[in-house]
Amino acid sequence: MGLFEKQFEQIIEYLKYDDFVVLTKRLIDLTLDTESIVFYQKTNELLDWLDVHSENTSEKKQKFQTLLDELYLELSAKEKADPQLLVSAKLLQKTYPSARFSLGPVNLNLHQGEILGLVGENGNGKTTLLRLLCGELFVTSGDLRYHFEYTDAYDLRTQLVYIPQRTQTWYGSVFTNLEFTAASYGYTAQENPLVVNLIMARLGLRKFRNYGWKDLSSGFKMRLELAHMLLRKPKILLIDEPLANLDILAQQTILEDFKAIAKSPFRPIGIVLSSQQLYEVEKTSDQVIFLKNGAQKNLHNDAVAANGGNQPQHFIYEFETEWTKNQLIPLFGDNLVDLQFNGGVYIATCSEELTPAHFLQMITTQNVPLQYFRNISNSTRRFFIS
Repeated sequence: MGLFEKQFEQIIEYLKYDDFVVLTKRLIDLTLDTESIVFYQKTNELLDWLDVHSENTSEKKQKFQTLLDELYLELSAKEKADPQLLVSAKLLQKTYPSARFSLGPVNLNLHQGEILGLVGENGNGKTTLLRLLCGELFVTSGDLRYHFEYTDAYDLRTQLVYIPQRTQTWYGSVFTNLEFTAASYGYTAQENPLVVNLIMARLGLRKFRNYGWKDLSSGFKMRLELAHMLLRKPKILLIDEPLANLDILAQQTILEDFKAIAKSPFRPIGIVLSSQQLYEVEKTSDQVIFLKNGAQKNLHNDAVAANGGNQPQHFIYEFETEWTKNQLIPLFGDNLVDLQFNGGVYIATCSEELTPAHFLQMITTQNVPLQYFRNISNSTRRFFIS
């Protein structure tokens, strides 16, 4: 079963269990994949109908099913993308003669359909790396290559979208601003309002169509930037701290949007995002780069090197309890390598014998009050431990 068939099977599950919010997003994704004005019109008609009849579940399900069946037939015959390498960096470095900070060396490869997460404390080079990748800064040394066709630097920049943490002011309403962007990137007069309406609905901006810049929250300003990006249809999206100023639910929603946008079977893009929200980024990303003082750290390689070239032999657990160190240490016996109290939680480094299942069994048997637990053995969280 191919990627499209797997994704469509999941969409049918959304319909089966009446998850209409996610279903509507995925239906719009499929509609945009067709690049057909006929389907643009059909999906817009459904959205208009939903505005009035959203409570009629039975008829709503039938209308979704009918349109999904038509989309499946249309897209089954369409050629699927074969994900290609988009950008590669080898021994990439950026140094500033008048400053103490330098970035690199950094090595990376980004393919279509992949999300690469950049994590690390503030001031360790995440934004610098994003600006190098988008061409705002020039590398000091190393090799940075884009593996798609472009004629000149301007053409290259049109195929890259960089969204900084602080977005620029724009003018007009949400709808007219997006219409202008669509016209600038080649949509016909007939396509323009249809596609803009679809993308607004896709990103939850439909009810804000007449809002101005000052009327939107920071979260919806970020969604507007994503709407601009979708209209531009870039090869690569580079985005700095997209989760800043968002609540946890909004963070999870926007990350799911990133994943769906990146992994389109027909229009996949590569996404590089930086964030302080470590666990959320790790769940979403296909690969994660941790930057410390400008240097790249690789979880697997560093763990192996620290163990003399052998496979890592330790489990690392992060947990929260009201018990003290004196109460906890005797429980581990010879399985405890190190126990730290870090940022309000305990970090326990344990021998390979104390697997996650055995750890939780020990905690349960000893009636340790546990508020939180996570196995961070394969997480970049371990790099934040002093």
